[in-house]
Amino acid sequence: MQHLDYQPERYESLFQKKAAKALERLKPLAPPTPQHHASIVSGYRLRTEFRIWHDGDDLHYVMFPPSEPRNPHIIEAFPIAAPRITEAMAPLREALKGSAELRRKLFQVEFLSTLNGELLITLIYHRPLDDAWHAAAHALTGWLSCKIIGRSRKQKRVLDTDWVEEVINVEGRAFRYRQPEQCFTQPNGFINQKMMGWLLDQCDKTDTDLLELYCGIGNFTLPISQRFRNVLATELSKPATAAARWNAEANRCHNIELARLSAEEMTVAMTGERPFRRLADLKQSLTDYQFDTLLVDPPRAGLDAATLGLASSFKRVLYISCNPETLSDNLATLSSTHSIEGLAFFDQFPYTDHLESGVVLSKKTA
Repeated sequence: MQHLDYQPERYESLFQKKAAKALERLKPLAPPTPQHHASIVSGYRLRTEFRIWHDGDDLHYVMFPPSEPRNPHIIEAFPIAAPRITEAMAPLREALKGSAELRRKLFQVEFLSTLNGELLITLIYHRPLDDAWHAAAHALTGWLSCKIIGRSRKQKRVLDTDWVEEVINVEGRAFRYRQPEQCFTQPNGFINQKMMGWLLDQCDKTDTDLLELYCGIGNFTLPISQRFRNVLATELSKPATAAARWNAEANRCHNIELARLSAEEMTVAMTGERPFRRLADLKQSLTDYQFDTLLVDPPRAGLDAATLGLASSFKRVLYISCNPETLSDNLATLSSTHSIEGLAFFDQFPYTDHLESGVVLSKKTA
């Protein structure tokens, strides 16, 4: 298994080890004692992908470890995957083996599931997909009770929808999320719920406004909007922004506004260096917002210098990080203006070196 040392009996010690390593990086910044949020030990991963290895009339799910990029490792079982995925893996493999139309030049299989048991399977090919493929795939949807998408070069065939609908409960409220198959979603639904709850615990209800960068499909946007008067959330991806807009409307979160801008562009807009047409449809101008809190969930590269400059102007910063190294670098920069008020570690990817962190930063008083 790629990047994975699956040892459920050692789970707690493995989590504590990487949490201690992350805390050591932050020690020069005098952080508070962190909260530790452990995962369930199996069945937690809601999305996964496998290459397909053809062996005559047989085929296998395989992964290629980074240390052996040319040596496929056959995956017979994948206990970290969500139950709906593990239940479908063997029947799907048998169906693919039994259908020349579905098997021919199949390159990769991707699974996307939800906490409430929906399943979408994407089959990726090195050939065009015709009506014969569509008929065979349609039969498969009924047999596996799932949605199926076929992809090949410049081609996408959707048999039902290209999204699943997730339901996540936070503080007694059920939030509905449309999750498109090519948009980023949190892979560990159990930990995602814990992260949402932790974020809400850090925020009292206020009559001020929140600016969110890297909002994605609105994963954190929806629940945290309950704490603020208004939320302006930005995201560069067009499909993710569209999904976030649908999610906000479906959940009647009427105090959320969305803008399709990168973090860098939003920083330029906030400093007034130039206007952006994509902000013209906001119900109010940027200068009318009363921002005092910034929420960021950047990619592994962390925040760029300009966005760090923007963050330094906020009273509070909520920082969700998937990379302890760039997090420590960013926090070192922000330490000149802010203090770490809260810290939490979330085991988004058990049995790996990856660790998710949540940090609350408060502006230093003069």
